[in-house]
Amino acid sequence: MLEKGKTILEKLERSGYEAYFAGGCVRDTIMSRPVHDIDITTSALPGEVIAVFGEENTCPTGIAHGTVTVRCAGIAAEVTTFRIDGEYSDSRRPDSVSFTRSLTDDLSRRDFTVNSMAMDISGNIIDPFGGRDDIARGVIRCVGDPEKRFTEDALRIMRALRFSSQLGFTIDPATAAAVHTMKERLQLISAERVRDELDKLICGTYCVRVLLEYSDVISEIIPEIKACIGFDQRSPYHRYTVWEHIVRAVSAAPPDNVKLRRALLLHDVAKPACARFDETGRGHFKGHDKLGAQVARAVMRRLRFDRASIVYAETLIAHHSAKIRDNVEVRRMMSELGDELFFELMKMKICDNTAKNPFVLDENRRIEELTEAAQDMIANNECRSLKQLDISGSDLEKLGFSGEEIGEALRELLEEVFLGNVPNERTALLTFTEKRWAE
Repeated sequence: MLEKGKTILEKLERSGYEAYFAGGCVRDTIMSRPVHDIDITTSALPGEVIAVFGEENTCPTGIAHGTVTVRCAGIAAEVTTFRIDGEYSDSRRPDSVSFTRSLTDDLSRRDFTVNSMAMDISGNIIDPFGGRDDIARGVIRCVGDPEKRFTEDALRIMRALRFSSQLGFTIDPATAAAVHTMKERLQLISAERVRDELDKLICGTYCVRVLLEYSDVISEIIPEIKACIGFDQRSPYHRYTVWEHIVRAVSAAPPDNVKLRRALLLHDVAKPACARFDETGRGHFKGHDKLGAQVARAVMRRLRFDRASIVYAETLIAHHSAKIRDNVEVRRMMSELGDELFFELMKMKICDNTAKNPFVLDENRRIEELTEAAQDMIANNECRSLKQLDISGSDLEKLGFSGEEIGEALRELLEEVFLGNVPNERTALLTFTEKRWAE
């Protein structure tokens, strides 16, 4: 990626301008991490960038802020003029920008020192704010005054947590203090921007530490989790508070399955509201799954998630406590959820158990066995839904059924097939039906 990007730098330099790689691609290069996107900063003004590469190879994606997307050497890169940001009256974006010929001025406006470095075409690093030292120390630190940086763009609060979660870096004490004290400013940021940062945070390798240490920031975004923080479950199955259990369940899910991690983040959100303690002091949480699904739907709507993501999370949360003990119950759940969501539910159950007391892990072996049984059912095309029944509503109409009777009869026949009392064969089902309803 960077090798192809050098072609852009070369063309700008041949035209008499300074040009450098900047931001995350420099950070990731220093850390020997894969580079997926490149940003280039240049002394060339936007119109000059367009003149160098031609209108056919450029798009003025953010020209008001100095950014032009350039297509060259088989890649697309954002090329931004050295700039100084004006006031941030909405805590989201600068009211104005002014262009400068100083690379240092441009780097000084960026969020964190690890993102405020540049690299020239020969690989030389320009690092006026100590980003390389902070990478070596494993620290996220604001460039300059943290309160000023977060006042300019409050989303940087979430970005600090996200980078800490992804890179495993701690947050510098002064920056961390500002994160905690200024978290309310996240209310000024659009739900979509906060949501996207939260997704990246919960998929980070080091999300457990960040979610626990900065639970006050997360509860600023999702107030519904406040009651979970520090809530003692008083259950033999649990060794963590509700919030720590949630966090550790999240981390047990594959990092590339953001939908499952989102669902786990909210799966026990209703436990405090449903908590009841018996005479021995043991906690019981009847109904927390169904109530939790309702809460999750409200949270995800507020954060502007798409409908499919909401349905996925709501469905899994509503069923995550359901007992699935044998093949009959596997078929019932597959019938209710469909094959794809059934397998996601089983993954969720394993993650949930992983964050409980060690003896609960024994249940995961049974979950894996039942998951394999479900895969065999699919491979063998076994009946798992009304659509697969070898008898239809029109068949029942011919036998004298009508209206709601048809649906009720089909559901009962499906259950009989699940139980093994009748094979899923049309003749056998018709014979069973005639005998069953003739009684």
